[in-house]
Amino acid sequence: MKQYCIGVDVGGTSVKCGLFQTDGQLLEKWEVLTRKENNGEFILHDVADSISPVLRKHNIGLEDLEGIGMGIPGPVLEDGYVNVCVNLGWKDVNPTKQMEDLLNHKVVCQASNDANVAALGEMWKGGGVGYQNVVAITLGTGVGSGIILNGKIVDGSHGCAGEVGHIHVNDEEVDTCNCGGIGCLEQIASATGIVKEAHRNLDATSTQSKMREFGEKLSAKDVVDCAKAGDSLALETIDNCMLYLGQALSMISYVVDPEVFVIGGGVSKAGSWLIEQIEKYYCQFTPLFRSKAKIELAKLGNDAGIYGAAKLVIK
Repeated sequence: MKQYCIGVDVGGTSVKCGLFQTDGQLLEKWEVLTRKENNGEFILHDVADSISPVLRKHNIGLEDLEGIGMGIPGPVLEDGYVNVCVNLGWKDVNPTKQMEDLLNHKVVCQASNDANVAALGEMWKGGGVGYQNVVAITLGTGVGSGIILNGKIVDGSHGCAGEVGHIHVNDEEVDTCNCGGIGCLEQIASATGIVKEAHRNLDATSTQSKMREFGEKLSAKDVVDCAKAGDSLALETIDNCMLYLGQALSMISYVVDPEVFVIGGGVSKAGSWLIEQIEKYYCQFTPLFRSKAKIELAKLGNDAGIYGAAKLVIK
C-alpha cells in the first residue's frame, strides 16, 4: 500500500478536500468553490487543479497516492456512474472516470454517496471506531444516513440504500415532504421538523413557553435549550420528535442489525441529553433484542466526508 491518499467531499457550496496518510492521519485540508455553471462541468476540473499545489507542498507525487476517494451528493452506482445529481447539475456522468482523465490516469479514483461516505468516515475515525456494522444518522435540515455492514458501504441496487429520512413514520402528517411522500422521518426528526413541530404545539395551546419569545426565528437549538431548561412544551416537542426517530431506528435494527448508531448533524450538538431521549424509545421498540445497538454521538463533524472518502481507497 502507498503512503498517501486524498478524500474529496463534493458539496453544493464547496468541495472539501483532505490529504491523508493511509493510517488516517490528516495532513492538510482545503476547500474549492463549487462552480455549478454549465451543469457543474467545472467542479472536478477545479478539484484536480487544486491537488497539485498541495502535493508539491508536501513533496508528494501523484504516483505516491493510493487513490482519490469522492463523496457525491446523490446516488452513485457501483461503477462510479451518476445518473443525476440535482444539487450539482450533473446528469449522466462518471466522476471517477472524469477525475482519472483529468489526472492522466496516474491515480485510481472511487466514489460513493456522500452520506454513505460520511458513515464510513465515522466508522474509521469517529463515533463508530471499533465497529464494523454502523448506521450513521445526520439530523440537519433533513435526515441523512449511511449504512456500513461488515466494514463496507451498502449502496443498494440503485445507489439509494440508506435513505432512512424518507421512511414513513407519521400517519398524522398532512404536509408533503420534498421527496413527494407524506409523513417521512425527516419531516418530524430533522432540525426543520423539530421547529415545525414546536410551532404546531405553540399554535395549539396558550400554555406558557419560553419558545414563544423567539417567534419566527425559533431554531431547533432554541427548542432543545428550552427543553433542557425544563420548558414543558419544548419537552413535549422533543419527546414526540424523538419518539419517531427511536421508532425508525428500531425498524432499521430489525432489517440490518447494526452494532451502533452514530448520530451527527446540527441537532446532535445537544449531546448526551439527546441520546437519552432517543434511547428511551429505541429500547421500547426493540423488545426482541437482548443486546441492543449502542447509540453514540458523531465525532468528525464536517470532516466526516473527507475521512470516509479517503477510506474508500484504502484496502
